[in-house]
Amino acid sequence: MSASAAMASTASHQSSTANRQWRLRNRPVGIVDGDTFELTECPVPQPREGEFCVRLIFLSLAPVMRAYIVDGGVIEERLPIGSVMRGRGVGEVIASHHPGFAVGDIVHGPFGWQDYAISDGSGRVLKLNARVGSSSLALGALGLTGFTAYFGLFDIGRPTAGDQVLVSGAAGGVGSVAGQLARIAGCRTVGTCGGRDKSRWIVDALGYDAAIDYRGADLASAIREALPDGIDIYFDNVGGALLEAAIDHIRNDGRIVVCGSISQYLSGEDKRGPSNYFDLVYRNARMHGFHIYHYENRFREAEERLATWIEEGRLAPAEDRRSGFETMPEALRGLFESANFGKCVVQIGDDPLA
Repeated sequence: MSASAAMASTASHQSSTANRQWRLRNRPVGIVDGDTFELTECPVPQPREGEFCVRLIFLSLAPVMRAYIVDGGVIEERLPIGSVMRGRGVGEVIASHHPGFAVGDIVHGPFGWQDYAISDGSGRVLKLNARVGSSSLALGALGLTGFTAYFGLFDIGRPTAGDQVLVSGAAGGVGSVAGQLARIAGCRTVGTCGGRDKSRWIVDALGYDAAIDYRGADLASAIREALPDGIDIYFDNVGGALLEAAIDHIRNDGRIVVCGSISQYLSGEDKRGPSNYFDLVYRNARMHGFHIYHYENRFREAEERLATWIEEGRLAPAEDRRSGFETMPEALRGLFESANFGKCVVQIGDDPLA
Protein backbone atom coordinates (compact mmCIF):
# COMPACT_ATOMS: atom_id res chain seq x y z
CA MET A 1 0.00 0.00 0.00
CA SER A 2 1.34 3.45 -0.92
CA ALA A 3 1.84 6.16 1.73
CA SER A 4 -1.09 8.18 0.35
CA ALA A 5 -3.35 5.12 0.26
CA ALA A 6 -2.33 4.20 3.80
CA MET A 7 -3.19 7.68 5.03
CA ALA A 8 -6.53 7.62 3.22
CA SER A 9 -7.30 4.30 4.89
CA THR A 10 -6.21 5.65 8.27
CA ALA A 11 -8.32 8.80 7.98
CA SER A 12 -11.36 6.75 6.98
CA HIS A 13 -10.83 4.37 9.88
CA GLN A 14 -10.57 7.15 12.44
CA SER A 15 -14.00 8.45 11.42
CA SER A 16 -15.47 5.05 12.32
CA THR A 17 -16.58 3.69 15.69
CA ALA A 18 -13.75 1.15 15.96
CA ASN A 19 -10.56 1.58 17.94
CA ARG A 20 -7.68 -0.51 16.61
CA GLN A 21 -5.15 -1.74 19.16
CA TRP A 22 -1.89 -3.67 18.99
CA ARG A 23 -1.76 -6.03 21.98
CA LEU A 24 1.12 -8.12 23.31
CA ARG A 25 0.71 -11.76 22.32
CA ASN A 26 4.12 -13.30 23.10
CA ARG A 27 7.39 -12.17 24.66
CA PRO A 28 10.18 -12.18 22.04
CA VAL A 29 13.40 -14.07 22.60
CA GLY A 30 15.34 -11.87 20.18
CA ILE A 31 14.06 -8.99 18.08
CA VAL A 32 10.28 -8.60 17.94
CA ASP A 33 8.65 -10.65 15.18
CA GLY A 34 5.27 -11.43 13.68
CA ASP A 35 4.17 -13.42 16.73
CA THR A 36 4.93 -10.69 19.28
CA PHE A 37 1.78 -8.61 18.74
CA GLU A 38 -1.86 -9.13 17.83
CA LEU A 39 -4.08 -6.58 16.07
CA THR A 40 -7.51 -6.21 17.72
CA GLU A 41 -10.45 -3.81 17.67
CA CYS A 42 -12.84 -2.44 20.28
CA PRO A 43 -15.36 0.43 20.38
CA VAL A 44 -14.04 3.99 20.59
CA PRO A 45 -13.94 4.82 24.32
CA GLN A 46 -15.97 7.65 25.83
CA PRO A 47 -14.58 9.91 28.58
CA ARG A 48 -16.17 10.09 32.01
CA GLU A 49 -16.05 13.00 34.44
CA GLY A 50 -12.43 14.13 34.88
CA GLU A 51 -11.31 12.45 31.67
CA PHE A 52 -10.76 13.30 28.00
CA CYS A 53 -10.51 11.31 24.78
CA VAL A 54 -7.53 11.65 22.44
CA ARG A 55 -7.50 10.82 18.74
CA LEU A 56 -3.94 9.67 18.10
CA ILE A 57 -2.10 11.18 15.15
CA PHE A 58 1.46 9.88 15.55
CA LEU A 59 2.88 7.02 17.59
CA SER A 60 6.47 6.97 18.82
CA LEU A 61 8.97 4.15 18.50
CA ALA A 62 12.12 3.68 20.59
CA PRO A 63 14.48 0.74 21.28
CA VAL A 64 13.57 0.73 24.98
CA MET A 65 10.09 -0.54 24.00
CA ARG A 66 11.45 -4.06 23.75
CA ALA A 67 12.41 -3.83 27.41
CA TYR A 68 8.80 -2.96 28.28
CA ILE A 69 7.66 -6.37 27.08
CA VAL A 70 10.64 -8.45 28.25
CA ASP A 71 11.55 -7.19 31.73
CA GLY A 72 9.95 -3.76 32.09
CA GLY A 73 13.14 -1.75 31.70
CA VAL A 74 14.57 0.36 34.50
CA ILE A 75 11.45 1.86 36.06
CA GLU A 76 8.45 0.32 34.27
CA GLU A 77 6.48 -2.80 35.18
CA ARG A 78 6.70 -5.60 32.64
CA LEU A 79 3.77 -5.35 30.24
CA PRO A 80 1.27 -8.19 30.85
CA ILE A 81 0.38 -10.53 27.99
CA GLY A 82 -2.81 -9.31 26.31
CA SER A 83 -2.24 -5.63 27.16
CA VAL A 84 -2.20 -2.77 24.66
CA MET A 85 1.43 -2.16 23.71
CA ARG A 86 2.94 0.62 25.79
CA GLY A 87 4.31 3.73 24.07
CA ARG A 88 3.95 7.45 23.73
CA GLY A 89 1.82 9.14 21.13
CA VAL A 90 0.60 12.59 20.20
CA GLY A 91 -2.97 13.40 19.36
CA GLU A 92 -5.88 15.82 19.43
CA VAL A 93 -8.40 16.02 22.26
CA ILE A 94 -11.79 15.28 20.65
CA ALA A 95 -13.99 15.10 23.77
CA SER A 96 -13.33 16.33 27.29
CA HIS A 97 -14.84 16.36 30.77
CA HIS A 98 -11.55 17.58 32.26
CA PRO A 99 -11.06 21.25 33.23
CA GLY A 100 -7.38 21.24 32.20
CA PHE A 101 -7.79 19.84 28.69
CA ALA A 102 -10.03 21.31 26.00
CA VAL A 103 -11.23 19.96 22.66
CA GLY A 104 -8.59 20.87 20.08
CA ASP A 105 -5.61 20.67 22.46
CA ILE A 106 -2.62 18.76 21.06
CA VAL A 107 -1.26 16.47 23.77
CA HIS A 108 1.42 13.83 24.03
CA GLY A 109 1.65 11.04 26.56
CA PRO A 110 1.75 7.27 27.20
CA PHE A 111 -1.38 6.50 25.21
CA GLY A 112 -0.27 3.13 23.83
CA TRP A 113 -0.56 1.61 20.37
CA GLN A 114 -4.15 2.45 19.52
CA ASP A 115 -6.27 4.93 17.56
CA TYR A 116 -8.04 6.46 20.57
CA ALA A 117 -7.14 6.73 24.24
CA ILE A 118 -8.81 7.92 27.44
CA SER A 119 -6.75 9.94 29.93
CA ASP A 120 -7.24 11.82 33.18
CA GLY A 121 -4.07 13.85 32.54
CA SER A 122 -1.83 11.77 34.79
CA GLY A 123 1.18 9.71 33.68
CA ARG A 124 3.11 12.64 32.21
CA VAL A 125 0.55 13.75 29.67
CA LEU A 126 1.81 17.07 28.29
CA LYS A 127 0.36 19.75 26.06
CA LEU A 128 2.32 20.78 22.99
CA ASN A 129 2.75 24.49 23.67
CA ALA A 130 5.23 25.39 20.93
CA ARG A 131 3.59 24.87 17.54
CA VAL A 132 6.46 25.35 15.12
CA GLY A 133 5.72 22.44 12.78
CA SER A 134 4.04 19.07 12.65
CA SER A 135 2.50 17.69 15.83
CA SER A 136 4.95 14.80 15.44
CA LEU A 137 7.63 17.06 16.93
CA ALA A 138 6.00 16.38 20.31
CA LEU A 139 7.49 12.89 20.03
CA GLY A 140 10.85 14.12 18.77
CA ALA A 141 12.68 17.40 19.18
CA LEU A 142 9.88 19.01 21.23
CA GLY A 143 9.10 15.97 23.36
CA LEU A 144 10.89 13.55 25.65
CA THR A 145 13.38 12.70 22.90
CA GLY A 146 14.51 16.32 22.56
CA PHE A 147 14.31 16.90 26.29
CA THR A 148 16.61 13.91 26.85
CA ALA A 149 19.22 15.33 24.48
CA TYR A 150 18.85 18.81 26.02
CA PHE A 151 19.27 17.87 29.68
CA GLY A 152 21.79 15.13 28.97
CA LEU A 153 24.08 17.46 27.08
CA PHE A 154 23.67 20.72 28.99
CA ASP A 155 23.12 19.49 32.57
CA ILE A 156 25.31 16.38 32.53
CA GLY A 157 27.78 17.06 29.73
CA ARG A 158 28.14 20.79 30.48
CA PRO A 159 29.70 21.75 27.14
CA THR A 160 31.88 24.77 26.57
CA ALA A 161 32.95 26.20 23.22
CA GLY A 162 35.78 24.18 21.71
CA ASP A 163 34.95 20.93 23.50
CA GLN A 164 35.47 17.72 21.53
CA VAL A 165 32.20 15.76 21.60
CA LEU A 166 31.45 12.18 20.54
CA VAL A 167 27.83 11.05 20.21
CA SER A 168 26.93 7.41 19.65
CA GLY A 169 23.68 6.49 17.95
CA ALA A 170 24.08 9.82 16.17
CA ALA A 171 21.43 9.07 13.54
CA GLY A 172 18.80 8.08 16.11
CA GLY A 173 16.16 10.20 17.80
CA VAL A 174 18.20 11.46 20.76
CA GLY A 175 21.55 11.42 18.98
CA SER A 176 20.29 13.48 16.05
CA VAL A 177 19.31 16.24 18.47
CA ALA A 178 22.28 15.94 20.85
CA GLY A 179 24.82 16.43 18.08
CA GLN A 180 23.10 19.58 16.84
CA LEU A 181 22.89 20.99 20.36
CA ALA A 182 26.62 20.39 20.81
CA ARG A 183 27.23 22.32 17.60
CA ILE A 184 25.02 25.15 18.88
CA ALA A 185 27.18 25.18 22.03
CA GLY A 186 30.29 25.72 19.88
CA CYS A 187 31.71 22.20 20.12
CA ARG A 188 33.40 20.04 17.52
CA THR A 189 31.09 17.05 17.17
CA VAL A 190 31.70 13.53 15.86
CA GLY A 191 28.93 10.94 15.58
CA THR A 192 28.92 7.17 15.31
CA CYS A 193 26.31 5.29 13.30
CA GLY A 194 25.86 2.18 11.19
CA GLY A 195 26.54 2.38 7.46
CA ARG A 196 27.95 4.78 4.89
CA ASP A 197 24.60 6.36 4.08
CA LYS A 198 23.99 7.32 7.67
CA SER A 199 27.54 8.55 8.05
CA ARG A 200 27.07 10.91 5.12
CA TRP A 201 23.63 11.93 6.35
CA ILE A 202 24.64 13.03 9.85
CA VAL A 203 27.36 15.25 8.35
CA ASP A 204 25.33 16.69 5.48
CA ALA A 205 21.91 16.99 7.15
CA LEU A 206 22.71 17.34 10.86
CA GLY A 207 25.96 19.26 10.72
CA TYR A 208 28.24 16.79 12.45
CA ASP A 209 31.90 17.60 11.79
CA ALA A 210 32.76 13.95 11.15
CA ALA A 211 31.19 10.50 11.28
CA ILE A 212 32.41 7.06 12.30
CA ASP A 213 30.79 4.01 10.71
CA TYR A 214 31.07 1.46 13.49
CA ARG A 215 30.31 -1.37 11.07
CA GLY A 216 33.36 -0.86 8.92
CA ALA A 217 35.94 0.65 11.24
CA ASP A 218 38.30 -0.31 14.01
CA LEU A 219 36.75 1.79 16.77
CA ALA A 220 39.97 2.73 18.52
CA SER A 221 41.66 3.83 15.30
CA ALA A 222 38.58 5.65 14.03
CA ILE A 223 38.11 7.61 17.25
CA ARG A 224 41.79 8.47 17.38
CA GLU A 225 41.66 9.74 13.79
CA ALA A 226 38.45 11.76 14.24
CA LEU A 227 39.35 13.10 17.69
CA PRO A 228 43.16 13.15 17.87
CA ASP A 229 43.17 15.32 20.99
CA GLY A 230 40.75 13.04 22.83
CA ILE A 231 37.12 13.35 23.99
CA ASP A 232 35.78 16.00 26.36
CA ILE A 233 32.16 14.77 26.27
CA TYR A 234 30.88 11.37 25.24
CA PHE A 235 27.08 11.18 24.87
CA ASP A 236 26.41 7.44 25.07
CA ASN A 237 23.32 5.88 23.51
CA VAL A 238 24.92 2.53 22.72
CA GLY A 239 27.09 1.15 25.55
CA GLY A 240 29.17 -2.00 25.05
CA ALA A 241 32.38 -1.90 23.03
CA LEU A 242 31.79 1.68 21.94
CA LEU A 243 31.61 2.87 25.55
CA GLU A 244 34.89 1.12 26.31
CA ALA A 245 36.55 2.71 23.27
CA ALA A 246 35.32 6.14 24.35
CA ILE A 247 36.71 5.67 27.87
CA ASP A 248 40.09 4.82 26.32
CA HIS A 249 40.06 8.25 24.65
CA ILE A 250 38.46 10.40 27.34
CA ARG A 251 40.46 13.48 28.30
CA ASN A 252 41.29 14.73 31.77
CA ASP A 253 38.11 16.09 33.39
CA GLY A 254 36.03 14.51 30.60
CA ARG A 255 32.32 13.79 31.00
CA ILE A 256 30.45 10.68 29.89
CA VAL A 257 26.67 11.07 29.60
CA VAL A 258 25.05 7.66 30.06
CA CYS A 259 21.74 7.93 28.20
CA GLY A 260 21.08 4.56 26.54
CA SER A 261 22.62 1.18 25.81
CA ILE A 262 21.02 -0.21 22.69
CA SER A 263 23.87 -2.67 22.14
CA GLN A 264 22.85 -4.39 25.39
CA TYR A 265 19.08 -4.50 24.89
CA LEU A 266 19.22 -7.87 23.13
CA SER A 267 21.98 -9.42 25.24
CA GLY A 268 19.67 -11.18 27.73
CA GLU A 269 21.37 -11.82 31.04
CA ASP A 270 24.87 -11.21 29.68
CA LYS A 271 24.99 -7.47 30.37
CA ARG A 272 28.41 -6.20 31.34
CA GLY A 273 29.86 -2.86 32.23
CA PRO A 274 33.06 -1.45 30.70
CA SER A 275 36.15 -3.40 31.73
CA ASN A 276 38.26 -0.21 31.66
CA TYR A 277 35.99 1.92 33.87
CA PHE A 278 38.82 2.48 36.39
CA ASP A 279 40.63 4.60 33.78
CA LEU A 280 38.15 7.33 34.75
CA VAL A 281 39.96 7.59 38.07
CA TYR A 282 43.32 8.40 36.52
CA ARG A 283 41.80 11.03 34.24
CA ASN A 284 39.57 12.63 36.84
CA ALA A 285 36.70 11.95 34.45
CA ARG A 286 33.02 11.54 35.29
CA MET A 287 30.45 9.01 34.04
CA HIS A 288 26.95 10.13 34.95
CA GLY A 289 23.66 8.38 34.24
CA PHE A 290 20.33 10.19 34.23
CA HIS A 291 16.65 9.61 33.56
CA ILE A 292 14.53 12.17 31.80
CA TYR A 293 11.65 12.00 34.31
CA HIS A 294 13.93 13.54 36.94
CA TYR A 295 13.74 16.77 34.95
CA GLU A 296 9.96 16.87 34.68
CA ASN A 297 9.64 20.26 36.40
CA ARG A 298 11.85 21.79 33.67
CA PHE A 299 10.21 20.33 30.56
CA ARG A 300 8.70 23.70 29.62
CA GLU A 301 12.17 25.29 29.70
CA ALA A 302 13.52 22.67 27.30
CA GLU A 303 10.52 22.96 24.96
CA GLU A 304 10.85 26.74 24.71
CA ARG A 305 14.59 26.71 24.01
CA LEU A 306 14.38 23.88 21.50
CA ALA A 307 11.47 25.57 19.71
CA THR A 308 13.42 28.83 19.51
CA TRP A 309 16.38 27.06 17.89
CA ILE A 310 14.04 25.37 15.41
CA GLU A 311 12.44 28.70 14.50
CA GLU A 312 15.89 30.26 14.07
CA GLY A 313 16.95 27.43 11.75
CA ARG A 314 19.73 26.29 14.09
CA LEU A 315 18.10 22.97 14.97
CA ALA A 316 16.66 20.76 12.23
CA PRO A 317 14.34 18.07 13.63
CA ALA A 318 15.32 14.73 12.10
CA GLU A 319 12.33 12.47 11.61
CA ASP A 320 11.91 9.04 10.09
CA ARG A 321 8.18 8.98 9.41
CA ARG A 322 6.24 5.87 8.47
CA SER A 323 2.53 5.67 7.59
CA GLY A 324 -0.12 3.22 8.65
CA PHE A 325 -1.16 1.70 11.96
CA GLU A 326 -0.48 -1.76 10.59
CA THR A 327 3.27 -0.99 10.25
CA MET A 328 3.96 -0.56 13.99
CA PRO A 329 5.59 -3.97 14.70
CA GLU A 330 7.73 -3.80 11.57
CA ALA A 331 8.83 -0.25 12.39
CA LEU A 332 9.86 -1.30 15.92
CA ARG A 333 11.88 -4.18 14.55
CA GLY A 334 13.64 -1.80 12.17
CA LEU A 335 15.14 0.15 15.06
CA PHE A 336 17.26 -2.88 15.96
CA GLU A 337 18.34 -3.26 12.34
CA SER A 338 19.57 0.35 12.19
CA ALA A 339 16.89 1.23 9.64
CA ASN A 340 15.87 4.66 10.96
CA PHE A 341 17.25 8.09 10.11
CA GLY A 342 16.26 10.31 13.05
CA LYS A 343 13.33 9.91 15.40
CA CYS A 344 11.03 7.12 14.23
CA VAL A 345 7.30 7.93 14.26
CA VAL A 346 4.31 6.33 12.58
CA GLN A 347 1.46 8.51 11.34
CA ILE A 348 -1.95 6.95 11.91
CA GLY A 349 -4.26 9.98 11.53
CA ASP A 350 -4.69 13.44 10.01
CA ASP A 351 -2.53 16.15 11.58
CA PRO A 352 -4.29 19.51 12.20
CA LEU A 353 -0.88 21.23 12.42
CA ALA A 354 0.41 19.92 9.11
